Amino acid sequence: MSLGTRLRHCRKQKKLTQKELANTLGIDHTTVSKWESDTYEPDGSTLNDIADLFDVSIDYLLGRTDNPNPQWAIDLASGGAVQVPENLMNDEIDPEIHVFFKDFQSAPKEKQEEMIRFWKFIQQQERGRKPGDKQGE
Repeated sequence: MSLGTRLRHCRKQKKLTQKELANTLGIDHTTVSKWESDTYEPDGSTLNDIADLFDVSIDYLLGRTDNPNPQWAIDLASGGAVQVPENLMNDEIDPEIHVFFKDFQSAPKEKQEEMIRFWKFIQQQERGRKPGDKQGE
């Protein structure tokens, strides 16, 4: 499916008209029509806004994956949401990593924030460490 087809599908699932979507994004409704007809494509920033609005990945909108709602976790370094690569969520990886991401995703927001603070603390402790140095030195 093309970007335009996926965008139209997402818009209709949310029961939005082209004009309503355009108003939400702060653009002219003819622009949405041009996107859906694959005449034009949204810029990167707008594409990100569309993905957030419809709760799908940019990769889904661009046709890189057919899974609109991939597994998500938190980027522990920055605290921002990132897509967890599918190979980290399948059973072929280290079971402890698999369990960590599943537990993290299902944890309450407060626990996720606590885990992020702990990870940042560990990163701070490791700053300045050179390759070959032992951890915690």
